[in-house]
Amino acid sequence: MKMMELYPIGERAEIGSHTFTAENIVRFASRFDPQIFHMDAEAAKHTLFGGLCASGWHTCSVWMRTFVDYWSGETTRLRDEGRKPPNLGPSPGFQKLQWLRPVFAGDTVTYGVTLLASRPLNSRPGWTLNTILCDGSNQHGTPVLRFESTVLEFE
Repeated sequence: MKMMELYPIGERAEIGSHTFTAENIVRFASRFDPQIFHMDAEAAKHTLFGGLCASGWHTCSVWMRTFVDYWSGETTRLRDEGRKPPNLGPSPGFQKLQWLRPVFAGDTVTYGVTLLASRPLNSRPGWTLNTILCDGSNQHGTPVLRFESTVLEFE
């Protein structure tokens, strides 16, 4: 079964939510993005963000974790229904990454994915290149993250 048979082009699937805690923001930042507005709540008050906020890379990493968990559940669901789930991965890359608004400590981001396009790869019979829109919005419905990714699908 192909992705586009399961997920119509243009239909968004909600894949899960995550609440960003101050502790996790600082933990991630201390390892991967040690800027003051990700590391020190008091000092962050005096930056253009006005408070402790998650690294954009953190929000992207959580999107990926959320998608992997979602896809694992979808694979199980499809198998339980007697359907063959598509074989996905890896991704040859992404584009148009936008960190639209800061994600502050205490914010809950709900992530989604929308299939934008799907085309067979002429160079690899049986393989498909899917383009997906990946997004996240905070608890107020304000978009905070958006990027397009490509995902290989193979038989």
